[in-house]
Amino acid sequence: MMWVTHDLRRSWLRASEAGPGVRGGFGRQRWLRPIVKGSPRSVHVIKFVAAEQKAPGLTGAGATGPPSHPAGRGGGRRIGRGYRGGVALSLAISPCPNDTFVFDALVHGRVPGAPPVEVTYADVDVTNTAAERGAFDLVKVSYAALPWLLDDYHLLPCGGALGRGCGPLVLTRGDRTDLSGSTVAVPGERTTAYLLFRLWAADQAPARIEVVPFHEIMPGVAAGRYDAGLVIHEARFTYPRHGLTALVDLGEWWEGDTGLPIPLGAILARKGAVDPVEAAAWIRESVRQAWADPEASREYVLAHAQEMEPDVVDRHIGLYVNEFTADLGEAGFAAVDALLGRAADAGLVPQTSSSRATAWTS
Repeated sequence: MMWVTHDLRRSWLRASEAGPGVRGGFGRQRWLRPIVKGSPRSVHVIKFVAAEQKAPGLTGAGATGPPSHPAGRGGGRRIGRGYRGGVALSLAISPCPNDTFVFDALVHGRVPGAPPVEVTYADVDVTNTAAERGAFDLVKVSYAALPWLLDDYHLLPCGGALGRGCGPLVLTRGDRTDLSGSTVAVPGERTTAYLLFRLWAADQAPARIEVVPFHEIMPGVAAGRYDAGLVIHEARFTYPRHGLTALVDLGEWWEGDTGLPIPLGAILARKGAVDPVEAAAWIRESVRQAWADPEASREYVLAHAQEMEPDVVDRHIGLYVNEFTADLGEAGFAAVDALLGRAADAGLVPQTSSSRATAWTS
């Protein structure tokens, strides 16, 4: 039998207002209790308040750049309960460099016609669960979570994370070659990384799975608290520093088996709250600006990057922001359908419609 547990050491965090680092009164930031009781993750919120003129940006842990559009500006439609009271659009993304790079222009009011936004930064296992409650208008989630979300959200064909050579890694100490009977630390139960792991490890199921904060996985494996750890993103570049070895690259395994890119993170638009056509246009323009002037987002990206040197940040962005960020295309949709189809056949997720059938596409 395989047990799944959560690390509850950080189940509740002290809420505090972050006064330093917010200048000019145009924004505020705070650390909140986790969205989901029992989650070890904290959630960082940046709230942009409508203003009639440009103002100093947020510094420190916050964003940099001009404030959002003044109330009443922007071309977004007011539908459902979205676009609320001056702070028009709620957006949830991770603090990872690929997300902050992609959404910098949208967050900072540089996308013509887009409404102002309220931004929440959280690990993807937190946003996966929050999306089930309809907590955000636009939200970054794991592709593995789509079967539970597509009744209430449109899948957008841009802004997410797919690619080649960017898959999750299973890390161990020493020369372990099999995970049977082991304890494995994972970053979330409905993450794409964990779904890929379950598909790969079907014949060598661990005895115990523990869901722990992402930043604690590599130190925990190195210290012997876990036999192995499932890691994503920047850990691909930094795991040797912890004296760990890669047992398997799940991206290479997936690509070798399917010939398709690996679908990691998706952007969803809540039905009845935001027009998916407009949302996709805003995101694509934000991506275009990011590529056209990478330095414009530099301070913002580095402010949110957790314990990353600039060269690691650059490699991270170069790997996870690619042609699929601008448009999923045929290969991207095929990858999503292959992942969810295989998982459904294995009884790991509910059956769902084709990703293309549930998406808005241009």
